Amino acid sequence: MKIIRANDTSHQRGFTLLLAALVASVVLSLGTAIYELAQKEVSLSSMGRDSQFAFYAADTAAECALYWDFRYNYFATSSPSDPNAQDPTCDGATLGATGRQSSYPYVMTSGLMNLFSDTTPNGGYCAQVSVAKSLDPVTGALRTTIHADGYNVSCATISTAPQALQRSVELHF
Repeated sequence: MKIIRANDTSHQRGFTLLLAALVASVVLSLGTAIYELAQKEVSLSSMGRDSQFAFYAADTAAECALYWDFRYNYFATSSPSDPNAQDPTCDGATLGATGRQSSYPYVMTSGLMNLFSDTTPNGGYCAQVSVAKSLDPVTGALRTTIHADGYNVSCATISTAPQALQRSVELHF
């Protein structure tokens, strides 16, 4: 017959191993959760950066159209008289607007333009701009709307890039 003493710990064997496994699983779960959170934060911050690039492309295209409209009257109902305005460019990309009409209202739309292609490693950012001109029915004043769409990828990869973002800028005057 075995006599059990009050300070005998033989019935507690394996408790330390169970406690170590429990602590390890909690620490592993916390580590995994922190890693996934950090990974999502990196993804969100890169999306924010790419969104800014798309906005910059749209803003550049809109400002370029605004420049050519004010400086050379490129989007008028008749062809511009200045020979420099015949082939307008934005950051080295040809504006190439089509849709000129002989009277208002009308919309001229540019082709896709690669902007910042000299300064970015991915081939630049794409933009497209359209200029709408109409006469105000009440005042008879000429109204102009410039709408530019910018993308964070080059024009060749808009339809295939999984992370392509579009941002738009619209100017009214």
